[in-house]
Amino acid sequence: MGIGGWLVLLAGAVLVAALLLLRGAGARRSQAGLPRGRVVYQDTTGEPARPLFSNRYRLTGRPDYVIQERGAVVPMEVKPGRTAQQPYDGDVLQLGAYCLLVEESEHRRPPHGYLRYADHTFQIPYTDELRTAVLDALDDIRHDLRARDVAPSHDDPARCRGCGLRDECGEALA
Repeated sequence: MGIGGWLVLLAGAVLVAALLLLRGAGARRSQAGLPRGRVVYQDTTGEPARPLFSNRYRLTGRPDYVIQERGAVVPMEVKPGRTAQQPYDGDVLQLGAYCLLVEESEHRRPPHGYLRYADHTFQIPYTDELRTAVLDALDDIRHDLRARDVAPSHDDPARCRGCGLRDECGEALA
């Protein structure tokens, strides 16, 4: 076989290897729960990503991913230790805050965001109601920061047992 034959054989082998790598990357992406689209921001590597910031709302945060899909830019938060049939309200509120940050940084409202639990990815619509809930929560937090005394907001003994302030708390449940 001449040099041309070897070059064709080598090019074929490189093409097959590239296709196998691409297929493996797609399988890993699917297994990780990432939706289709291009990852434009990632805070899942060892070094923290630069946070998203809204001067208007005095809010900052780092979603695990921001993905560009079908002309929209959407955040994704990954909770690998969680399993549930429905997303937790606090997780939805956190994702809503990331949607607000994406809206501010992109000057365009994302239609939804993603919450990834260990066994399921939830697509959460970024509705007017969710946006309002985020803004109300920010107002409540700012109010509590100015208050002289804030009552603990807890009714879960297991969560109370895991709290680092339990020994100093006069209202400990556990």
